[in-house]
Amino acid sequence: MSANKRKNLNTMEVDPNNDDSSSSDDDDDEQHPDAYRGNEEVQIDFEGRAPIDPDAQGISQLLQRLFLRAHINCNQMADLLIAQNYVGSVICQCEDDGAESETDDDNMVEDGTIFGITSVLNLSAKKDQPSIAQLRTYLQERAKGHATEQVQQQLRELLDNEQRHVGLLINERFINIPAQISVPLLQNLQQEIVAAKAKKMKFDFGTLLLLVKFYRKEAKKGKPAEDHYTNAEDELLSERAKFSFEYSVASECDSGMSGDWLEGDAVMTPYRKLVALEGNKLPQLIKDVQSFINGE
Repeated sequence: MSANKRKNLNTMEVDPNNDDSSSSDDDDDEQHPDAYRGNEEVQIDFEGRAPIDPDAQGISQLLQRLFLRAHINCNQMADLLIAQNYVGSVICQCEDDGAESETDDDNMVEDGTIFGITSVLNLSAKKDQPSIAQLRTYLQERAKGHATEQVQQQLRELLDNEQRHVGLLINERFINIPAQISVPLLQNLQQEIVAAKAKKMKFDFGTLLLLVKFYRKEAKKGKPAEDHYTNAEDELLSERAKFSFEYSVASECDSGMSGDWLEGDAVMTPYRKLVALEGNKLPQLIKDVQSFINGE
């Protein structure tokens, strides 16, 4: 796929009060200080396209939002994602090919803003790349402190298996972008994976790992704890996992987005969850995500 190939997405109304993702406002305020923070809806035409060199900073910021204070070189990982521009998409504002004047909504968005990225990295073939080596170490260290012995062993076996490669599924975007946008992005990714495999590229994954962001509303007054996923589709994907483990990242958040915070009278704590998905089930998972988002 050429680096300038566009994958048009539907017009989206960005609602700052969207319940699907509002729980991560503090996190994103820190990572994206220039993002729109008004109180009214803004209508923006998004498009998906292959990542290019000028996207590096925006992609790195999205990765930093995911990994927080982990010792992972997000800049180098962003470069890896851009280098494989035949697989994966970034979300950006549609370019106006006409001569019409800009709208107020257009002026609220900084030129070149990367609103999201959907892609995959081969954690087996690229294991010697610094950022991938750091990520592999990070995941195994987290597993030691938060996963069962069985899950730790499963993760070790996955990462050590040279025959069946493991991919890191990356599905990150700004808050308040509706979950519906994930469907065409994931569909495009699946098509690009199939095309890359046909060319004997190393995109034949036995397992896909996905690091999910969510907030937990702690149990109180007889009410059970509730999990609120930053990306709505991650709830469905978590349910489809062959194994998973989770951990709090409250201690990794800066003071400006302090770990525990209040929603009404309930404490909300930021978490990450590592989800392991069957690689060959990605097409069905995408169909399930579409049905889940559409409420079917």
